Amino acid sequence: MKSIFKTAVLVLTLAFTAVSCSSDDDNNSGPVTASRDVKYEITGNFTGELDVTYMEKSGAPLIEDVPALPWTKEFTADAGSDGALVHTSGLGGVAGQTVTAKIYVGGKVVSELTGTANSDGIIVVHPNTYVFPR
Repeated sequence: MKSIFKTAVLVLTLAFTAVSCSSDDDNNSGPVTASRDVKYEITGNFTGELDVTYMEKSGAPLIEDVPALPWTKEFTADAGSDGALVHTSGLGGVAGQTVTAKIYVGGKVVSELTGTANSDGIIVVHPNTYVFPR
């Protein structure tokens, strides 16, 4: 079941990425920075199982289990990488528990979103994708 869940999360993440990388990329909601120093941060009080999907330094998507909160990942993105994306989802939590996902570029928060577990203890948090300026 967990393998199916991870596969579904990856497919949804890639779909969100494809949709968010449309021709209107100049309208990023966060501040624009020339830095390629990226930090992903997942915080909150969610007690269930969490997975995180993110774009790593080459721009390839990776999925990891989140063993405990807070979770962070830092790197400098390669020149060929188009942007930064983090997505977390989980199950087995308690209704009302929260998770906040943040993307930092150049030390500044460029995207952030907080989600709340539903009555089944499921949570999905997908902040806006950050696209590096060209």
